[in-house]
Amino acid sequence: MRLWLTPKLSYRIKGNYVEVLGGYRLRIVGWDRRYDQYPNGEARLMYKDGKFLLMIFKRVPRTSKYTPKGVLAVDVNEKEIVFGNGVVRERRETAIERALHYKKLAEKLQQKYSFSKYNAWRRRKGILRRIGHFHRKACNIIEDWAKKTSLEIAELAKRHQHAIAREDLTGLIEKLRELPGDHKVALLILSYRKLAFWIDWQCEKLGVPIIPVEPEHTSSICPNCSSRLKGNGYRRLKCPRCGLVEDRDRIAVLNIEKRGLELLNLSGGSLTAPTAPQMTDVTPNRCGEPSRPSGRGGGQFQ
Repeated sequence: MRLWLTPKLSYRIKGNYVEVLGGYRLRIVGWDRRYDQYPNGEARLMYKDGKFLLMIFKRVPRTSKYTPKGVLAVDVNEKEIVFGNGVVRERRETAIERALHYKKLAEKLQQKYSFSKYNAWRRRKGILRRIGHFHRKACNIIEDWAKKTSLEIAELAKRHQHAIAREDLTGLIEKLRELPGDHKVALLILSYRKLAFWIDWQCEKLGVPIIPVEPEHTSSICPNCSSRLKGNGYRRLKCPRCGLVEDRDRIAVLNIEKRGLELLNLSGGSLTAPTAPQMTDVTPNRCGEPSRPSGRGGGQFQ
């Protein structure tokens, strides 16, 4: 149950209470104070689990972007995410294993309560709720990881006054259809587009310039001479022309950084390539495709 409200006409906040159209007066029992300095906009009043939840939209001014002194490259893999450049490199594990654990629990329940003629789990509310809980848990794990990791990357870039270069993953879903089943499922759960969304959002929030680059061959060509690399051990590559030997992730970071610097130069920057959206606020967690964020604060009422 939900109701859309307009400020002053449909609701107003007075002290520790919210007055709603119709003479209702709700006492505030929880409130996010981070956005109190911004004016209130439209609100959505919801009733859930015996409480009223009021989500207030707020318009937050955009943060002006600085002129970058360098580029911080981001390379996303199934097991870990690597970000850095020719000077710094950081690795962070993804949350795919924890998310897959809950997805497998949901699949086990579906198999246990499935028979040859019909799926019994669809008709048993308790089992259906449990399966839904496992899927939401997996989704929330990935969402939380994407938010925290993207914020860390954006803060590091701002601290060093760098732009962020990430792979443009448009059309990734079509390419995933060609992969083996288990690998495809893992990448779909990881949701590259969700991570890219939150990286872009944190960059807008902090005023960090963002540069999408082409993802083709970032981990298969030499960042020095653009020659095709050859395998040289587990996840290590060697250039037969210049002799560069590095791991695949390091190669990808250097190539992404190089492409980001080239695009920065084309846009009027003064950096040279090495030889080696409007600000709003955070949306609630969603299990589907992330929507365009809009400023809002939230509170619980009785």
